[in-house]
Amino acid sequence: MARGMYAKSRVWRWRDNPLRRRDDIIEAWTVLAVWTVIAVGGTAAALVTAHAADDVFARQRAQRQSVPAVLLNDVPLAATSIGGASDRRTATVRWTAPDGSTRTGQTLAGTGLEAGSRLLVWEDGKGRLTAAPPSSTEAAIESGALGVAAAAALAGLVFAGGTVVRCRLDRRRIDGWGREWDRVGPRWGHQTS
Repeated sequence: MARGMYAKSRVWRWRDNPLRRRDDIIEAWTVLAVWTVIAVGGTAAALVTAHAADDVFARQRAQRQSVPAVLLNDVPLAATSIGGASDRRTATVRWTAPDGSTRTGQTLAGTGLEAGSRLLVWEDGKGRLTAAPPSSTEAAIESGALGVAAAAALAGLVFAGGTVVRCRLDRRRIDGWGREWDRVGPRWGHQTS
């Protein structure tokens, strides 16, 4: 098909045509609105989500700090399981909180360590044990992934809504054709001569 013919066939709903129905115009505007919302809204949703996630990760990096801790019990070597060996197990540690009090808690520690070993643990501003914050590279990757997921979710919802509208329009067109056939069909009859 020539390039000009393809372009004309793609925009047939917009041209003045005696066969064009009101439902065709509604469908054309629906398709245009769906793709516009997917393009503009998806980009906005991705950017907003990525920036919000990046802010959360930056706040975590600012609030969490590593502190030295002492292991209170031995961490035996991990037994090999079906899924493989784990190099970390839960252990009890003691550390000094920001207010100067001594605290104990459970965290993951490398296997094979003995009681009295020193290790670094992460705590929040209130002295509670927490996970290490993501590095700036990990945060950027996760923020980007969350932004893409938000854009995909918005696109999926909008596309589904557009599909529902188009299906209802198709149903109306089919019903209209059925009514027209019921009106015109009997006049044709089954006579052949």
